Amino acid sequence: MSILQKAKNYVEILFKDKLSSVYFYHNFIHTAYTVNKAEEIMKNTPVSEEDQEKVLVALWFHDTGYIECALNHEERSVEVMKAFLQQENYPENYIADVEKLILATKIHYEPQNLLEKIVKDADFSHFAGHDYSDISDALRKEWELTNVRCFSNEEWNAGNLDMLKNKHTFYTDYAKENWEPLKKKNIKKIEKKLEKEEEKKESKKEVSEGKKEKEKSDRSVDTLFRVTLNNHTRLSDIADSKANILLSVNAIIISVCLSVLVPKLDAPKNSHLILPSFILLLSSVLTIIFAILSTKPNVTKSTFTSEDITNRKVNLLFFGNFQQMLFDDYNNAMKDLIKDRDYIYDSMVKDLYYLGKVLNRKYKLLSITYKIFMAGIIISVLSFGVAFLSL
Repeated sequence: MSILQKAKNYVEILFKDKLSSVYFYHNFIHTAYTVNKAEEIMKNTPVSEEDQEKVLVALWFHDTGYIECALNHEERSVEVMKAFLQQENYPENYIADVEKLILATKIHYEPQNLLEKIVKDADFSHFAGHDYSDISDALRKEWELTNVRCFSNEEWNAGNLDMLKNKHTFYTDYAKENWEPLKKKNIKKIEKKLEKEEEKKESKKEVSEGKKEKEKSDRSVDTLFRVTLNNHTRLSDIADSKANILLSVNAIIISVCLSVLVPKLDAPKNSHLILPSFILLLSSVLTIIFAILSTKPNVTKSTFTSEDITNRKVNLLFFGNFQQMLFDDYNNAMKDLIKDRDYIYDSMVKDLYYLGKVLNRKYKLLSITYKIFMAGIIISVLSFGVAFLSL
């Protein structure tokens, strides 16, 4: 396994086990995003393979310090990286180079060479993202939950505009050419938001304090639902990916056993291999069965009456329910849903709850699958060893 794959697996497990759930922005999703963006830059920039590896290792670890504290997280990230690379027996000069790249992600640091410029641009590549608004909202929510600061809509938009327009610049030629135009589009979107806020101020001179707090709360709740549902969906994708890996590996094992090992068991001299081979095949088959079960779709369908719809006992956001409805009935019910914010939140809570139940089932089955696979491999190897020693 390459050092980059090891780094990815290490950071993914580290964030899953130790990173607080309040970090809506600085998490594994952001880390993987920056790595992908660095790869995009380096595909279009002449960089040696060793330097490419250093950049990607640095980006995998650049936010791991958040598992302890947001303050001075870069220095803490360096400590995590050093422990990992030293365990992998990497030389000190290599580790020192990666350390400099991690420290280059500090917000006010000016990059001194090409590699630092690549790291810096990758870390701030979301400024040119099509989903910049959603990413920005995730960071805003993170800062609110970690008591950094709470912002009004106007304060947040003004701060974002100042950052993108006056305080940030892309450094690499590729980012300047390809990302700068997209960043300018995001700047225009923020300027339009500020203009709308100004128009609201002029048209509504008196707005009660209670209404302001409610709007702020609603926006926070909307962001919470959006980010949480996205995270649940990504977790489901990760579980399916892991199950597919196990399916592929064990399919190969079974194929090799059936084509190479099993035909030789007819010979009396190979009779000592029958039991170990059976154990290996059985563990692979069980692993495949449980991997399939973990990815098997489980769509629940329920019957309900028009009275249930009127009394709002039906979750209209789940396709297993509305696929039975006529379009006109569904259209009218959705119009009622859109008009009532509490009804919307109730439906989203149900959606989130049952998605969580599905995820719980997936990860339980996936955990059993990995245990079966690990136990099967260990027992098979031991049984083969015993079989050969008993000759």
